Amino acid sequence: MLGHWRRHLAAVIQDETMTFTRVDSLTPQPPRRGAEALLEILASEGVDYIFGNPGTTELPLIDALLREPNIHYVFGLQESSVVAMADGYAQASGKVGFVNLHTSGGLGHGMGCLLSAQVSQTPLVVTAGQQDQRHMVTDPLLFDDLVGIATPATKWAKEVTSARQLPIMVRRAFHDAEAAPQGPVFLSLPMDVMEGMTDIDIGHKSRIYRRATAQGLPELAEDLAAVAPGKLALIAGDEIRTSQAAEDVVKVAELLGTPVFGSSWPLCMPFPTDHSLWQGNLPGTAAQIAQMLSDYDAVLALGGNSLVTILYSEGAAIPSNCKVYQLSDSVTNLGRIYSTYLSMVGDIKASLTALIPLIEQQLTTAQRTGNTARIATFRRHRADQRILLTQQVVEQWSSPVISPLVAAHEVMKAIGPSVPIIDEAVATSRYIKALMNRNAAAQYAFIRGGTLGWGMPAAVGTSLGIGREPVVSLVGDGAALYSPQCLWTAAREQLPVTFIVMNNREYNVLKNFMRQQKDYVSAQSNEFIAMDIEPAIDYQALATAMGVPARRIDKASDIAEAVATAIRSGKPNLIEIAIRPE
Repeated sequence: MLGHWRRHLAAVIQDETMTFTRVDSLTPQPPRRGAEALLEILASEGVDYIFGNPGTTELPLIDALLREPNIHYVFGLQESSVVAMADGYAQASGKVGFVNLHTSGGLGHGMGCLLSAQVSQTPLVVTAGQQDQRHMVTDPLLFDDLVGIATPATKWAKEVTSARQLPIMVRRAFHDAEAAPQGPVFLSLPMDVMEGMTDIDIGHKSRIYRRATAQGLPELAEDLAAVAPGKLALIAGDEIRTSQAAEDVVKVAELLGTPVFGSSWPLCMPFPTDHSLWQGNLPGTAAQIAQMLSDYDAVLALGGNSLVTILYSEGAAIPSNCKVYQLSDSVTNLGRIYSTYLSMVGDIKASLTALIPLIEQQLTTAQRTGNTARIATFRRHRADQRILLTQQVVEQWSSPVISPLVAAHEVMKAIGPSVPIIDEAVATSRYIKALMNRNAAAQYAFIRGGTLGWGMPAAVGTSLGIGREPVVSLVGDGAALYSPQCLWTAAREQLPVTFIVMNNREYNVLKNFMRQQKDYVSAQSNEFIAMDIEPAIDYQALATAMGVPARRIDKASDIAEAVATAIRSGKPNLIEIAIRPE
């Protein structure tokens, strides 16, 4: 990748002319430690935060930070939380998150959330301190093959062996983390590299335009306009948020009068959930997806793999009679799982901007009239769905223990339309998604990577990524125990994050799956091993120990005011809501 980098050349783009300068010929700078040079590079790349947990091998960097006031060190107590905080920050800010971990042990602690970032395609530059190279041959304490450990969870992993390599290696890391498909990269930083003196010129950040417009758009417009009325579906993938293309997707959907489905296991809601054409997220098995798409002759998939299957079922998710059209900024996403009738590589926003006038040229007056009428039908159907959901809330309101639907309804009522939600509460997530009625896309994030313990620290990072504004973290009682250390960071940073623990005191999702397996002994006996959280966890005491005030809610009528008050406080806090299993 980028062979000129491998030949130790630095590329500088000025206007539209690319010039190359040998690193060795750059103007020498006053000698300083490698850690100081690293911070200079980070500052030039626009880094505001380093997310980390320090150890001995990171001390040169920690010391150098005293002389770099514009980069703030976000102190996490455990590396899994550190990586997830950076993940949330990167997703919310649209910038690359920078992580600094402690040797092999710290990297190991962070691997779960690093794998989650890889699946979510979050742009991260992850670093870890390494032992001094001068005694690696003696197998010193804390030494291990960091590159080998990180490689499976990253786009690539390398070790910096000289301070003079820092400008090229670090800038390459930032470039490749942002390049499609986005994702984490890893650099190992030996202690002697960070302590060693260097006069290297760090150069400057490259200006790179990545919004390429896809080819084949006239053919796509013609094909989409030719699909029979009511027989085209649009699948809105997570890539829409990265491209900031929600408004363009709305325009395409309205022109074609097509229903819009979200990914079966989404990272975000990339389409306004209050729009008449929004149909919610696809289900989680291939058979269920195929059934939902069986009435359509064609689907337009915007983004990478949005048909994520969770449990196995027979058959393919795409019906055999359904043509697939796909647009993604990464060629590796196209035709990867399902054969496509037409696939295009390009930035979604740039490509849809060019596609919209082409579709307008193809549509007849009769098609436009029919599409408008179809949108009105969807609008009435959405209104009916919301009335039915409200009726269910009323029916369940008097339950002795709060139902998940009622809890979700009251929480959403209090949160309102603009506060971002980071959701890792599987017990209520389907209701949260159904109740969402927002006119702006990308204000909701879900546990796309599937690694528990992501949500709470991701909410901390999200608040930092949006200028320390309020965020709500929804988390299950089980997931809350994977990374509660982030509560301490929220308190330390005084971030306005409201953590809401949906507590049913069991692994209810796993129990329900086992109950569906009629040949399981558990299903027949209603006995389950390692599924009940007993003795009960005192989440209020846990939060208090981390410096975060907390309260417990047992009555549905208390939920909305408690949540609204917590958000208005502008401070970190935790609310535990006792809900019944379903």
